[in-house]
Amino acid sequence: MPQPKNHHDPEDPDDHDKHHNHHPHLTGDAIDIHFIGNATVLLSYGPLTLLTDPNFLHRGQYAYLGHGLLTRRLTEPALDVHDLPRLDAVVLSHLHGDHWDRRARRHLDHTVPILTTPHAARRLRTVHGFHRTAGLRTWKALTLQRGGVEVTVTALPGRHAGHAVLRRLLPPVMGSMLEFGPAGGPPCMRLYISGDTLVYDGLDEITEHFPAADLAVLHLGGTRLPGGVVVTMDGTQGAELARRLDPRLVLPVHYGDYTVMRSPLSAFLAEADAVGLGDRIVRCGHGEHVRVPCGPGAVPEVY
Repeated sequence: MPQPKNHHDPEDPDDHDKHHNHHPHLTGDAIDIHFIGNATVLLSYGPLTLLTDPNFLHRGQYAYLGHGLLTRRLTEPALDVHDLPRLDAVVLSHLHGDHWDRRARRHLDHTVPILTTPHAARRLRTVHGFHRTAGLRTWKALTLQRGGVEVTVTALPGRHAGHAVLRRLLPPVMGSMLEFGPAGGPPCMRLYISGDTLVYDGLDEITEHFPAADLAVLHLGGTRLPGGVVVTMDGTQGAELARRLDPRLVLPVHYGDYTVMRSPLSAFLAEADAVGLGDRIVRCGHGEHVRVPCGPGAVPEVY
């Protein structure tokens, strides 16, 4: 993979699209998040733009989950893959059809760096032609810089299933910590992305490596496979992970988008209230944006 720092050419004025400057306060003192749907969010920090888990299938289309399993999409993505701004990188938690779909595979810029698991990286490089893909083992990090700011992406533990046999049938999954700040300086914003993990004791190690995140983006939905096997957090597990990691704010995603998702957002909100974390939830729905300023006590703005 090419040197990650300063890997872009100077920005072409013709490539300066309307999405990157849609908010007058989009500067290096805040992060802007556009919740496109499922686990797909667009993250903008100053001139840096990242995309997570690209899923652009339309309502009624089917995502392939492997081993003959399909799931039908129930929602429409808030943004089409053709309408994306210039991207500095894609952060991909794992290789499942509702996180990396055929529309992403065909239409994303194949020169964009992708940060993902070693398992996904091998397939993306050799089969899909995304040659600037980096496979990050747990606790390994990569830093991207642009226009005087940077983001360091560290791969974190994740476990897609509880039983070891089932884990071997599912693709490995990673969480990630994204640390945004001035180039060469200390981070001013830490954003945790859970990936499609269940709660298990290995996640507690995150608090030994990092201070509490400013924002935790939690993949919920209580995804249920045939036989009743749950492979993503439901409302109870999501609230428990938030309690363990103690982030300043929590943004729920990955719920209500596919037929395999059986735990509604309301279940998580009720559980978060029950454990005293209701005031930390960012109520940013599908298609909405939230601006999260840097600094303790800063209030998020949903618009």
